[in-house]
Amino acid sequence: MEVLASAQIQRLIVTEKPIDTGQYEHPRNSKTSTRVAMTRKLLGKMPHSDTFAWNKLIQTHIANAHFDKALSTYHQMLLRGVRPDRHTLPRILSASRLSADLPLGKQLHGHALKLGCSDDRYVVAALIELYGRLHGVDAAKVLFDKSPVKDSVSWTMLARLYIMEGKPTMALHVFDGMVESGAQIDPVALATAAGACGVLKSVIDGRKVHRVAKERGLEFDVLVSNTLFKMYMDCGCVDDARSVFDQMPLKDVISWTGMIHANVKWGGFNEGLKLFRQMIADGVKPDSLSVSSVLPACARMSAGKQGKEIHGYLIRNGIRMNLTVLNALMDMYVKSGFIESASKIFAGLKHRDVVSWTVMILGYSLHGRGQLGVDLFCQMEKDSSIQIDEMTYAAALRACVAALMVEEGKFYFNCIKTPAVAHSVLLVTLLSRYGLFDDAKNFIADKSIEGDAEVLRALLDGCRIHQQSKLGKRVIEQLCDLEPLNADNYVLLSNWYAHYAKWDMVEELRGTITDMGLKTKKAYTWMELRNKVHVFGTGDVSHPRSQGIYWELQCLMQKMEDEGHRHDSDFSFHDVDEERECIPIGHSEMLAISFGLISTQAGSTIRLTKNLRVCRNCHDSAKTISQMVGREIILKDPNCFHHFKDGYCSCGDFW
Repeated sequence: MEVLASAQIQRLIVTEKPIDTGQYEHPRNSKTSTRVAMTRKLLGKMPHSDTFAWNKLIQTHIANAHFDKALSTYHQMLLRGVRPDRHTLPRILSASRLSADLPLGKQLHGHALKLGCSDDRYVVAALIELYGRLHGVDAAKVLFDKSPVKDSVSWTMLARLYIMEGKPTMALHVFDGMVESGAQIDPVALATAAGACGVLKSVIDGRKVHRVAKERGLEFDVLVSNTLFKMYMDCGCVDDARSVFDQMPLKDVISWTGMIHANVKWGGFNEGLKLFRQMIADGVKPDSLSVSSVLPACARMSAGKQGKEIHGYLIRNGIRMNLTVLNALMDMYVKSGFIESASKIFAGLKHRDVVSWTVMILGYSLHGRGQLGVDLFCQMEKDSSIQIDEMTYAAALRACVAALMVEEGKFYFNCIKTPAVAHSVLLVTLLSRYGLFDDAKNFIADKSIEGDAEVLRALLDGCRIHQQSKLGKRVIEQLCDLEPLNADNYVLLSNWYAHYAKWDMVEELRGTITDMGLKTKKAYTWMELRNKVHVFGTGDVSHPRSQGIYWELQCLMQKMEDEGHRHDSDFSFHDVDEERECIPIGHSEMLAISFGLISTQAGSTIRLTKNLRVCRNCHDSAKTISQMVGREIILKDPNCFHHFKDGYCSCGDFW
């Protein structure tokens, strides 16, 4: 009967699974609690010498975060005369540590001494962690120094405690001592040391750890390889990180995710996408973190198709999309020009955090739907569970800029506790675009931000929109004084003089740019078509279909002239030199629009990206063309997405 009881208890405990403490139910309603209750009942039938079931029951309570029950079980164990062993004490020491009960931990330390287990390697490691976490690493170091048993577990635990206290240099000293002592170096020790090097951004120490890993034959252990890779990335050694990754015989999802994240972070978007596809081809299933890492690579107009493919892959393969992934999908759709797709995901969210709301508010403002962004912010304010942060207020302020809502914009600006210059730039943009130049100048003076170039450019935006020639010239001259090595400022001044036919000044400024060795920006517009990106420069004739492109443009321009449309030749506040001197149909965005028209099906949307601001003439022409051909043209420039449709632009001609 006693043997049967012991077997029943072991089966009940071994098969028991940890439960989510956030959803823990009363024992009457919880299967797990019922099993534990049965286990307690059966324990009474066990021989006092059997510690295995007691240890498993304690471990089950700890796994379920029921530390008080684990301690109670230990107490019952002692009352019944069951002698704790080398497996019991580490478990119960963990319970006292996790319940943050240092006095109890000290009592248990006394138990270990009385029972003669204080020198056991697992007990020593548990005591070091207990004192290190609850009393500081120095207390743990005293215990470590006094211990006659120093194995890889205790050495590594001490190093980890130093890292947790923000002392990575001391952690490396511990690792060096471990190597010198001849202790066995295992993957966890190497990973801990490599992590300390990453925190210090010390590639010299990192290479020493890497050398030890090679000497011990652990370089290609998955844990070691992953931490070495991360260490090199933290130190900015991208080539070394890639070398580690390429040599790994086995790559898990952590390895692939780290490499994808690194490439996307450093701007290697295409390589990041290539790695993601290779990971899937190698049979490694992406998780939420790997998906969230690759999606920013698709947050571009030319990569929206790949973003959609990844979204489709997630749906087809039943990969769980948590809120982090859904937020990343929304952000990707917003930034690749598919605002409606982002809106659908947002509308379908059962739970929304502050990131979800911020992404959509910002998205609406970028796509010229500022009023929707402000309405969304007002809706979010009604949700008491959302902690509105300064980034969300900044997104609301940007929405006010897009919608030209001055009073609301002032209100949201004042809600930001510590406004950065970037927030002030947004408010200056709003005031100047609305034509409130006196208010804008007074605000700039009050905040003492006259010397910030971005603030002046925000003021210049309003001058360009409202044709404030004199004020605009003064602002440009201030920019030249503030940034004497920025060629764009001289181009602005040159274009202003050209507009007023002061050609001697234009030539003088051109000479200044040349003499100072400055380089002016070149304008480019590109479009993705059939997995290939087509790039156009100003006056470009290099494309294989150039003849058809220019013919289409000439036909459109002729039709526009016949209908009474006139070119806007005002480049007085434009910062691209080459476009002023080029015929209108030679501008890069016009070439890209024409290419889109002759290369895609009638009625389909044309999606383009330009690296610089769209000029007035091209903006007006795109509006007219959208009406003439009955198509939507979406053009992203550095400021916003322009949705040209039925003769109008989503920016409301404020960009």
